[in-house]
Amino acid sequence: MTGRLTFSYLYDFRNPAPWRRDPEALYAETLDVIAETEALGFDGAFVPEHHLADDGYMPSPLVTLAAVAARTRRMRIGTGIALGPLYEPLRFAEDCAVLDILSGGRLQLGLAIGYRAREYAAHGLDFTKRGARFDVFLHLLRRLWDGESVDHEDRFFTLGRAQVSPLSCRRQIPLYIGGFAPKAMERVARYGDGYFGNAEVWPLYRQKLEEQGKDPAQARIWLQGLMLVVAHDKVAAMEELAPYFHHVSNSYGAWMNEDKAIGLEGAVLRPMDLDAFKASGILQILTPEEAVAHFRHLRETAPVEQFTMAMPPGLPAERFLAYAGIFAREVLPHFQ
Repeated sequence: MTGRLTFSYLYDFRNPAPWRRDPEALYAETLDVIAETEALGFDGAFVPEHHLADDGYMPSPLVTLAAVAARTRRMRIGTGIALGPLYEPLRFAEDCAVLDILSGGRLQLGLAIGYRAREYAAHGLDFTKRGARFDVFLHLLRRLWDGESVDHEDRFFTLGRAQVSPLSCRRQIPLYIGGFAPKAMERVARYGDGYFGNAEVWPLYRQKLEEQGKDPAQARIWLQGLMLVVAHDKVAAMEELAPYFHHVSNSYGAWMNEDKAIGLEGAVLRPMDLDAFKASGILQILTPEEAVAHFRHLRETAPVEQFTMAMPPGLPAERFLAYAGIFAREVLPHFQ
């Protein structure tokens, strides 16, 4: 496997009830943390998207990324992920072009269709048509970033002489598209610059690239490990960190099971108590040596080029940075 493996963090800007703070202070502190991780040597800062969350899970990633762009100079910034079908193509294409200009060409987009029917209902959209809507969205996005004047009308979007100005100097901003099913992987191979998901899907992704006439040797995979932390004392780290990651796990578990019509078969997360969470293995705490071996193994099994971890909501900034510092000093050098 050639090339670097880069590392980054996801920031969801949540404000859970047990550790609730003034939102302005929380946002300002999180931006400070992002700047500190750039100084530590991390390669990226990414922001996800969800709506209707009681804990304030970030609903507006592009606005937030403009602030991140102003606080950083080198690292990539982007969505991880944005819910593509919820957007209108021209507005999204314009906002991303401006954001790429503001950041000096550092924007990278992770996009997927999402799994919460409630989010689509809140936006007045048909959840069952999100895949088809996403395909049209991606097709139009590519055309708009090519500088075309686009006339288009279908059941999802109507555009009349739509054109993006100004365009980013790169025009086509990198798109990493998520999914797991064969249809989703066809979408990744057709429209994506890379795949956002898990390494186990690599054989299917490779197959779909070949079917599209694309070279699998050029494949790019971006993984998230939102429950992975590196620490010297694994027992102590579990005691300190478990309450924060427990909140994350339970909130995702509740969403995955809130509507049995979502079609998310095989959802592995279920709400559980703290002791059950600690024993579940969901929170993966590795020593630096174990982490180096883990990431080397990933690189042997799939063309992984990026790995994103997470700052759990509620954890004090100084404690998060202490763990990030261990990773920066004892894991990053092995992959640079």
